[in-house]
Amino acid sequence: MPPTALAADSGVKQHNPGSGHPEQPARFDAVLNQLKSGGLMQRLHLLASRRATDDELALVHTRDYIALVEAEVAAHRTELSTGDTQLNAQSSEAARLAAGSVLNAVDAVFDGHAQNAFCLVRPPGHHASSARGMGFCLFNNIAIATRYAQQRHGAERVLIVDWDVHHGNSTQDIFYRDGSVLFFSTHQSPWYPGTGAESETGEGPGAGATINCPLPAGTGSAAIFQAFRDKLLPAAEAFRPDAIFLSAGFDSRVGDPLGQFLLTDDDFRELTNLVCDLASRHSQNRIISLLEGGYNLEGLAQAAATHVRALTGSHFGPELKRLGIA
Repeated sequence: MPPTALAADSGVKQHNPGSGHPEQPARFDAVLNQLKSGGLMQRLHLLASRRATDDELALVHTRDYIALVEAEVAAHRTELSTGDTQLNAQSSEAARLAAGSVLNAVDAVFDGHAQNAFCLVRPPGHHASSARGMGFCLFNNIAIATRYAQQRHGAERVLIVDWDVHHGNSTQDIFYRDGSVLFFSTHQSPWYPGTGAESETGEGPGAGATINCPLPAGTGSAAIFQAFRDKLLPAAEAFRPDAIFLSAGFDSRVGDPLGQFLLTDDDFRELTNLVCDLASRHSQNRIISLLEGGYNLEGLAQAAATHVRALTGSHFGPELKRLGIA
């Protein structure tokens, strides 16, 4: 069976929002060091990386917005004019490396060189819309990867699962009228960015293809698993995705400074196994997981390593039975 791929280019550390900012370059090192100390690196297929091109970014973003990012970085602005995203002189380069690394992961999985992939990338992406960066995000990595999978590899139906504590507002917006993408999100509410109501379900051809599960501060595994069981599972069974993309935000872990959920490392293992079971049923095991949030360095590292270990373990089937889903 092909291995799990890892996209991890240290060039993404070039993006530095400044001293004291939670989305810091040390997030990359914390996760990578945990993968090394946990003995996981020898089980992973390390991918080459590359910069995403303008044409690839334009699968999702407007040309004007791409040019705006480049111009504002070149002008040494310290904050993107469209929203709350800090910049430095290397921010565009790091964001292009992040997006390009994810596209290489898509190629590896669809070409059969890897069973699934984890992309250790930053800055995160799920708050970046087609023409606006916000919430620490410049380019929407998961949306770009989804469009790339559809156009280059012929994926007809893509499931996006977002368990970040913050709602992936811009991922939702990009696919809100697109029935070829099923978007499922669990997130804290009320919380940044203030979107993700249960009533937001898609429009036009995408009606019913957006599933939001807003949950209050203090939510733990019971309510999260119930949302996956009651909402995601039946929708995914009907949708039958060709691939699953995962916005893996570990700010939903207990102790994160920017979230108030209570998920544990064991919970992330179980959620990963659940998604792996879905992929084994419908998607030829294809999962491309992308790092989004997670700002407690120790907690982020432990949760991400647990997630990657589950991806490498290929424990398909038993988790759904244990949770009473299958």
